[in-house]
Amino acid sequence: MSGRKDFLSQPAPENYVAGLGRGATGFTTRSDLGPAREGPSEDQIKEALAKRAQQLGAAPPTAYGATEKKEENDDDDERFQDPENEVGLFANGAYDRDDDEADRIYQEVDEKMDRRRKIRRLVSPFHSTPLTFRPASKVLGLSHGLVLEGQIADLKPVDTYREAREAQERKEYEANNPKIQQQFADLKRSLASVSDEDWANIPEVGDLTGKNRRTKQNLRQRFYAVPDSVIAGARDSTQFDTTVTEDGSQANGSGADSVDGTMTNFADIGAARDKVLQVRLDQAALGSGTDSTAGTSTNIDPKGYLTSLSKSEIKTGEAEVGDIKRVRVLLESVIKTNPKHAPGWIAAARLEEVAGKVVAARNVIARGCEVCPKSEDAWLENIRLNDNHNAKIIAAKAITHNDRSTRLWIEAMKLENDPRAKKRVLRRALDIMKTSVAIWKEAVNLEEDPADARLLLAKATEEIPLSAELWLALARLETPEQAQKVLNKAHLAIPTSYELWVAAARLQEQKGNGNKTNMMRRAVQELAQESAMLKREEWISEAEKCEDEGAILTCGAIIRETLGYSLDEDDDRKEIWMDDAKSSIARGKYETARAIYAYALRVFVNRKSVWLAAADLERNHGSKVALWQLLEKAVEACPQSEVLWMQLAKEKWQAGEINEARRVLGKAFNQNPNNEDIWLAAVKLEADNQQTTQARELLQTARQEAGTDRVWIKSVAFERQLGNVAAALDLVTQALQIYPKADKLWMMKGQIYEAENKLHQAREAYNTGTRACPKSVPLWLLASRLEEKAGVVVKARSVLDRARLAVPKNAQLWTESVRVERRAKNVAQAKNLMAKALQEVPNSGLLWSESIWHLEPRTQRKPRSLEAIKKVENDSTLFVTVARVFWGERRLEKAASWFEKAILLDADLGDTWGWYLKFLIQHGTEEKREDVIAKCVLSEPKHGEIWQTVAKDPANAYQCTEDVLKIVVGLLE
Repeated sequence: MSGRKDFLSQPAPENYVAGLGRGATGFTTRSDLGPAREGPSEDQIKEALAKRAQQLGAAPPTAYGATEKKEENDDDDERFQDPENEVGLFANGAYDRDDDEADRIYQEVDEKMDRRRKIRRLVSPFHSTPLTFRPASKVLGLSHGLVLEGQIADLKPVDTYREAREAQERKEYEANNPKIQQQFADLKRSLASVSDEDWANIPEVGDLTGKNRRTKQNLRQRFYAVPDSVIAGARDSTQFDTTVTEDGSQANGSGADSVDGTMTNFADIGAARDKVLQVRLDQAALGSGTDSTAGTSTNIDPKGYLTSLSKSEIKTGEAEVGDIKRVRVLLESVIKTNPKHAPGWIAAARLEEVAGKVVAARNVIARGCEVCPKSEDAWLENIRLNDNHNAKIIAAKAITHNDRSTRLWIEAMKLENDPRAKKRVLRRALDIMKTSVAIWKEAVNLEEDPADARLLLAKATEEIPLSAELWLALARLETPEQAQKVLNKAHLAIPTSYELWVAAARLQEQKGNGNKTNMMRRAVQELAQESAMLKREEWISEAEKCEDEGAILTCGAIIRETLGYSLDEDDDRKEIWMDDAKSSIARGKYETARAIYAYALRVFVNRKSVWLAAADLERNHGSKVALWQLLEKAVEACPQSEVLWMQLAKEKWQAGEINEARRVLGKAFNQNPNNEDIWLAAVKLEADNQQTTQARELLQTARQEAGTDRVWIKSVAFERQLGNVAAALDLVTQALQIYPKADKLWMMKGQIYEAENKLHQAREAYNTGTRACPKSVPLWLLASRLEEKAGVVVKARSVLDRARLAVPKNAQLWTESVRVERRAKNVAQAKNLMAKALQEVPNSGLLWSESIWHLEPRTQRKPRSLEAIKKVENDSTLFVTVARVFWGERRLEKAASWFEKAILLDADLGDTWGWYLKFLIQHGTEEKREDVIAKCVLSEPKHGEIWQTVAKDPANAYQCTEDVLKIVVGLLE
């Protein structure tokens, strides 16, 4: 059929429609001849297929003769869709006998191909019976094709098909081409038999070829072309020029120097940069703890802003001429628009004064006084701008226009030099204004004789009976008996004045009746009746004023009668009063704070926190006797508080009264049996007094009656201090059987072995301890340092890596990892580790300090310090590092201020005290050093890297705080 080429001359097949295959159906010609002839419809095609199937006795055939498969997604791919016919390109085509024959032929071909693929998937060889092929035309009636003959009944099951063959081929390939992991599997299994010594002897991995080293050296050797500016600068360096520019400065030798930058002063630029960094550091220090200095916001104090502006005076000549001219035009416009506005005239006069034209300023303000004769401010400005002689004339003219102005009369009085003339001016003022308190006060101050001043005040109180200030001034000039009468008269005239009641209480204290007469109770009652009671905070301020003036009893009476005013039982009275006491202590008003604590203890007798706060106040700002009395009252009120008992015993022991301390601890035992804190306090008391037998017996009893892990740790430490290594090991072994999760016991066991130079046993103790207590950071650090001490840096790194996995985001572990690399002279790896550490723990002052001081060049330390302070708001270690940076730059005052900030932030950090004392030894006075040592002894620091190393050393067991501080100073580098 395909061989014929004269098909154009043959008739068209049945149901043939020209152009139907390419979708050209239903079109209309240009001459509107009507639609073309359409093919059969879909219903006709279905009917023909059904008829044909009925004749053959089979189901209606589809394309390729296969049964229709319904897929999960019935939507056809959009790529095979006709945009004008969504059903299909051949949906309306005619289905004839040739199509049916073609479908059957394709179906048979597909079945044959499936059989062939099945045979090829077989693994086992075919049957011995040969397979023959014969033409398929005899069977199917076709002109081409073959048919497979032979018996295939003995084929193997499906599992021997392609999957089995592929699995067998994969197995053979893996056997012939093993992976590296499989090749070393036997060697990895043999690593289980490697000992610790073999691990320790593994050499470091290094570059043995030198190729990479040469490549790095070549990368470092970079050459740069010399810029033209350097050549020009060298050319002009020996030239001289004496020309002078218009502004009086010497001209440059070559005109290009100012352009190409060869005359840049880098020293000035560096100094300016240092100054800017210093200002930013100060701002960061002031802003730490309140608002974060992130650079995106500006905090302005609205109250102090104008005050700071008024303090910044503009000197003559500093103001720009153009600015003065513009402001002069504006002020002239203001004066012309509103000539009766006195502030405009004053501003114009001050502008001329700033411009250096004093005469013009006087003329302007004189015109202002003529236009605004009733303005006090204008006349006062006029008086200020003129000399003394003219000022007197101006003051007289001003008083004629404003005879009731107190400020003008006082200013006129100040212009006089003779005291009699001053009194004459004030008496003329009093003739006009008899009710001016300010003028009466000025008149009294001019009197040198107390009797004359008393007469004036008596007259003043008659004229102004409602002035409590004048009554109080008169009472101060009288004798105590007469002062009492004056205050009684004043109270009748002004029953709502609290100042009079405070003065009356102080008068009773002065007469010696402060404890007998409770004047403040009457004051509170009567002021409450008159609705003139002050707020509680205002009464505290009055008490602080009395303390400043030495009226201690009055101060206490005010606090006692007014502290609980307007507070209900539902309010947090204890917290409020504690905050009030802390605020008074911060202001240096210790008597007021003592009175507040005394009142709070009367209300909250059994509150341990109030007793501890009061004892702290007496310890820091009181006497030993007062502290003892307070602590004795405290243990009576809170007998179950072991802290108060131990504080009292400690104070007795520090005062040298050992027997009294033992008596206190005996009472504490009776009140708190089997309390480990009291047991350990008794042991410390006996051990510090060299009573080792009693201390050992107490520890043995404590282990039996109050056998906590802390008691066992203290027992082991006691034996180590005495040098009994065998007893200490025996105790720590027994303790670990009872408390295997106590990390301190594992640390002590490892330290004992390490002190005996038994590194293998120490390593075992640390390793076992890290498995039992994986979250203990000090234990990991000791294990790493042991490996580093033994010279096995690789294993030290491994220990720290495991530690960081067990305790993530820990600054101490990251810092130790960086230090290990730094001590191994591997600075590049240390910097890489530091970068990772700062990403994981960005708010650690310890990491920033290590980075600033050990991994940064000297020129970059201050900028990095500023960046660290922005990231870490308050950190004592970081503040110490900043202080050391200033110390290295010889900025001693700045360094001292940063050391003090660090101590105020965390007084429990012993290393801070050590650095500060080391700084003062070089640059401080003897008095300052003694003060720092005394404060350190009072604070009793317990923490710090170097401090703990020294304080917990058994050799320093009996050293006092001052001795430990001096040892720390010697170890700091």
